[in-house]
Amino acid sequence: MRMIAVGCSGSYPGPASSASCYLVQAEAGGRTWTIALDLGNGAIGPMHRFLDPRALDAVVLTHLHPDHCLDACGLYVMRTYQPQGPMAGQVPVWGPAGTAQRLGRAYGVAQPEELDDQFAFGVIAPEQPWEIGPFRITPYAMNHPVEAYGLRVEADGAALAYTGDTDDCPNLRRLFAGASLALVDCAFVDGRDEPRGIHMTGSRAATAGVEAGGLQRLMLTHIPSWNDPAVCRDQAASVWGDGVEVCEPLATYEL
Repeated sequence: MRMIAVGCSGSYPGPASSASCYLVQAEAGGRTWTIALDLGNGAIGPMHRFLDPRALDAVVLTHLHPDHCLDACGLYVMRTYQPQGPMAGQVPVWGPAGTAQRLGRAYGVAQPEELDDQFAFGVIAPEQPWEIGPFRITPYAMNHPVEAYGLRVEADGAALAYTGDTDDCPNLRRLFAGASLALVDCAFVDGRDEPRGIHMTGSRAATAGVEAGGLQRLMLTHIPSWNDPAVCRDQAASVWGDGVEVCEPLATYEL
């Protein structure tokens, strides 16, 4: 299993990265399966470097803020208005309750539009796993102002734990436990950002990782352009120790 960071900028696209989008790939049945974890604004463009977005096997949205879902509208345009005509079939799009309506409002101008001619919408339920090709995906409710999920994606004996957006919460330990790699929200900075229940700092992310037990790699992501990544990494390292990683846009990580 591998993870490709199409975009990892927090809250909005930055100068070197789109907003949140991570491709997860694994081989099965003689081909490569690819799912997208989030489709934040700006993600469709750089995704072309790795695959034609129309070839995605599924999309899973952690929550419905624009920096995690808005480029689903671009995917709909690609599938509908390609020169060959609309694509046959539907791509699965999983998300919180109301995902179909949210994307329909984002796509429509005068009024919401239905997108289910191209998207087969599925509703995430807490701790109810499902399978897509070789992947087993287990969602855990996170601590964010809107309904939001962390996703544990397992295949080939590896496990990716992706927090989406969250502050610290007990479910992080369950999401992280024994994972090969935890991809963690680090939008906040200790000593600067006081609100709780929105995002994590590096130290809070690292504390959850240590307390989970068995986590192999800690990688910070969702870092806005106004943050210094070195500060975020140092705050995480104060708890985790050496080896804290910072997610790089357009990088591929083997699990």
